[in-house]
Amino acid sequence: MSRLDQQLEAKLTKFALALVDQQKARVAIPPQQSSTGFWFGGGNLVEDAEGRFYLVGRYRNFGDSRTGLGAGERGLELAIFRSEDRGQSWQKQLSFSKPELNVGNRSVLSIEGSALYLTEQGVELFVSTEKAGIEYPAEFRLFLKPGTGVWTIERLRATSIEALKDAPLETVLESNDPTVLHVKDPAVYTDANGDLVLLYCTHPYCWSSSNTAYARRQRGSDQLSESCFDFFPRGFAWDIAITRGTSILDVPKVGAFADRQVSLLFYDGGEALRNLDEHEQAVKRARGYSCEEIGGVAYFLDGDMSRVYRLSQNKPLFISPYGTGCSRYVDVLATGDGLYATWQQSQDDLSQPLVINFISRDEAVKLLA
Repeated sequence: MSRLDQQLEAKLTKFALALVDQQKARVAIPPQQSSTGFWFGGGNLVEDAEGRFYLVGRYRNFGDSRTGLGAGERGLELAIFRSEDRGQSWQKQLSFSKPELNVGNRSVLSIEGSALYLTEQGVELFVSTEKAGIEYPAEFRLFLKPGTGVWTIERLRATSIEALKDAPLETVLESNDPTVLHVKDPAVYTDANGDLVLLYCTHPYCWSSSNTAYARRQRGSDQLSESCFDFFPRGFAWDIAITRGTSILDVPKVGAFADRQVSLLFYDGGEALRNLDEHEQAVKRARGYSCEEIGGVAYFLDGDMSRVYRLSQNKPLFISPYGTGCSRYVDVLATGDGLYATWQQSQDDLSQPLVINFISRDEAVKLLA
């Protein structure tokens, strides 16, 4: 099937902008300091059978990934929060330090993205960390900077959220391929067949780009398939250096979309891996760069992830009106009462709290009419 017509794409864009509304969003979890380099997020939101919300993310303090721990603490703590009042307030339930996420002789240098996934047996927690004790491939061994490591993704499984604290760590995704050497920032999606799609970010050995991959786990299986690395290549304009998928949302089957399956793919983008010097007389705009990405959205039809169409082809859709403009790690939870979007949003003090926004089912129906 070819892409949707312009009118339907315009409805999807309006719907996405209502979800990721920069002005209506309110702070859910603040970082540990109101300063540059401090944030909370990079996770997701789930709802259990009793209607309680659980939110996972990591506290990140100031640091520089190019120079290792010598330039700050960086990814400091993985935390899970619970809400009994539909996200109005949050209470921390679990916390994991860096040493608690060590895997054998691989010691954690920084905690990155994570994702909760509820199953019939309980819950899974996918978490990515940068670890010492992993070598680069022999040909590129000297490219590993002192004090830095390699990212891998682990899984913890338990019968309940609380029991995750004592669950063993199992590495589920790692790479020795120089082009996709670092893997991190897992995101989870259940497709129409009940399969788990594990979306994640990759970097090459030279850290010159951020890319998107996924692995699939068939319903009833415990094994991930071989990863697909080329389904969503980097863009041609504002997202030419960074295209990192962060969540997938099936559009409600109402209104103009009642008879078709459309899925939105939210992603982070940027023009470079570091802040670019601008011409003094050029238009001032958020360009996006590592740790200060801006946001976009794409879609695919009928579950076919081999054809992904950008709605944010030439410019981003999601830019914070504060600070650097950073707006990233969008996640959307669909519930019976509506849709809850969370993301990291730059502030005037240059911190990035996790913010939340809600639109009701009735509002969604109007937007998609």
